[in-house]
Amino acid sequence: MGGAGVESLRLPADLESWPAERVLELVLGAFPGRVALACSFQKEESVLLDMLFELEPAARVFAVDTHYLFPETYELWRELERRYGVTIERYEGPPVEEGLWQTDPDLYLAIAKLEPLTRALLDLDAWITGLRRDQAPTRAATPKLGWDERHGLWKANPLADWSDEDCWAYIRERGLPYNPLHDRGYDSIGDTHSTLPGKGRSGRWPGTGRTECGIHLPPGPAATQEAAR
Repeated sequence: MGGAGVESLRLPADLESWPAERVLELVLGAFPGRVALACSFQKEESVLLDMLFELEPAARVFAVDTHYLFPETYELWRELERRYGVTIERYEGPPVEEGLWQTDPDLYLAIAKLEPLTRALLDLDAWITGLRRDQAPTRAATPKLGWDERHGLWKANPLADWSDEDCWAYIRERGLPYNPLHDRGYDSIGDTHSTLPGKGRSGRWPGTGRTECGIHLPPGPAATQEAAR
């Protein structure tokens, strides 16, 4: 991750005022062939996939498959591949012991999500995510583009200043496919065993005080506090 000189990218002073498409153009141009979208098949990725493939039909997209995604998520995965004529790169860990997510959630997440993510990022200089600042307190300071110290590459969050309604307006305007679980009260969608309907990220890991799986934990005290829950 992070080839020679990658850290030296100079960010425009007004980048935080840029629209999402312009942020995508910047990273696609700065890191040709070495940038990819991390797709979790939520409404934000429905928006970003449409923008991304309009700018670069050969853009790379990957997903972490925990083996416990919802059937609706797997179906959307297939639908998106058909729609855009692409193969979404699949990264997965080995099978885990049944119930590990309850007995040792940190180990489960390390095996099912974090290790596959690390492999997905190995040959990249930048990755694109659907993070938005209003999704959770841990994401309130998310920049549109910043250096990802945890993984050693650039991380673009073009929708950082978007709201839920901004996403839905774009999806409706373009007639884009999206995960039908959103219509059933799931604002955030993860694994079947640890996701319930809920606003924001309140449906993720319910009853544990945890809202992040570790993929997007910020460095510093916020990450330490979240990981300890």
